[in-house]
Amino acid sequence: MNKQIPASIPLYIDGKWELSASANSQDVTNPATQEVLTRVPFATQDEMQRAVASAKKAFQSWKETPVSSRARVMLNYQALLKEHQEELAKLLAQETGKTFEDAKGDIWRGIEVVEQAANIASMMMGETVENVATSIDCYSYTQPLGVCAGITPFNFPAMIPLWMFPMAIACGNTFILKPSEQDPITPTKLVELFEQAGAPAGVLQVIHGGKEQVDFLLDHPDIQAISFVGSVPVGQYIYRKGTDNLKRVQAFAGAKNHMVVMPDANKAAVINNLVGASVGAAGQRCMAISVAVLVGDAREWIPEIQQALAKVKPGAWDDPEAAYGPLISPQARERVLDFINRGKEEGATCLLDGSEVVVEGYPDGNWVGPTVFSDVTPQMAIYREEIFGPVLCLMTVDTLDEAIQLINECPFGNGTSIFTGSGAAARKYQHEILVGQVGINVPIPVPLPFFSFTGWRASFYGDQHAYGKQAVRFYTETKTVTARWFDSDIELAQQPNMTIQLK
Repeated sequence: MNKQIPASIPLYIDGKWELSASANSQDVTNPATQEVLTRVPFATQDEMQRAVASAKKAFQSWKETPVSSRARVMLNYQALLKEHQEELAKLLAQETGKTFEDAKGDIWRGIEVVEQAANIASMMMGETVENVATSIDCYSYTQPLGVCAGITPFNFPAMIPLWMFPMAIACGNTFILKPSEQDPITPTKLVELFEQAGAPAGVLQVIHGGKEQVDFLLDHPDIQAISFVGSVPVGQYIYRKGTDNLKRVQAFAGAKNHMVVMPDANKAAVINNLVGASVGAAGQRCMAISVAVLVGDAREWIPEIQQALAKVKPGAWDDPEAAYGPLISPQARERVLDFINRGKEEGATCLLDGSEVVVEGYPDGNWVGPTVFSDVTPQMAIYREEIFGPVLCLMTVDTLDEAIQLINECPFGNGTSIFTGSGAAARKYQHEILVGQVGINVPIPVPLPFFSFTGWRASFYGDQHAYGKQAVRFYTETKTVTARWFDSDIELAQQPNMTIQLK
């Protein structure tokens, strides 16, 4: 592939780029202009069968490749990703609408996971106990599963694929990637660079498509594990269908993330962080703060929060003044506008309405301006459901205990944060809250990759999470060996062998 966007996105099967024979495809558009950037094919059954067969065959040799050699591929890969970061960011920005800086951040968080994958040897070490019984030792090995697959969403077309295939492949597996059909250009470039890093043919395959292609991955008996990031309904479907087929599944789903604001918090820090965390990336982040819970006198800050968000303007990816870009599609925009209307109808107070925002020079963009509701109750749709847009709900309570109860009654458990100057309040919150990732004076607590991304409850279906040590456990099995050697064999081993060996 050259640096220009191809007219049709190719598949990557058995180490070769090929145009699909499928008659079924869809346009990939720039969300700010509706310009068609390319077309993405929906892979045929034959193409998918060949991808799985290639991955299965490649596994036989890749699993025997020394772990140090696998780590060197990852070292090469992270160097190439850094070298091409700006090029990748421009592609990513055009197909997602993200601002250039946000696009670079998407790629950088993926690079950090690749760097962790280069440390795979230490993470795959087993355990040993000598003399578990008389002259008997016990030790364990960590071994790869086989062919794994990943189904990734539109909102992070670099970071989330890089959560998956580098860790799986570093562990000794082979991998089939099914990126979002809405923005496949960036994942294609990621795979091109992985090929340049020295990955052998067949270790990584790429197919494109929709539900039919996903069902193929969930049903195929040679695929051992499935990783998924996306919405709650699809996450539930993938987890149920995958586990029904006796596969290992990790499915990261939706969220409703709360920021608790205590009255002793630094007001300037709260407002600055809340603005970026709520509407950054147009709110299309599973870790976005979509609800601020103002405790006690912190409710008096509502006018200043509204004023700060009113200053935020969306715009095109290459506009240095733009705070965020458009939503991914016209359908996504209509969905967010519908939520805004429902919020008004259900009695919430719309302090700031971004429904009619205009971006000069881009009349066809999927724009929604910052939107703020107050007087929100837990029964309202804008609170119960994930909006996935630049919409912030403001709620007020009298005590920290009430804030904790409110959040723990919400079915989601992806991320949350508390802003406070009290160590005691922060400790109480982190201990009692039923959410997997907690920030203390940090708005979006996405952990660095030597930890794991640990959503809870309706935000995650499975047992082992993404990246870090849990990813290694997800992509491997443990083999335990119990061994005994007899002392009498030592004397035999020391005797010279004087016989002639006949072939």
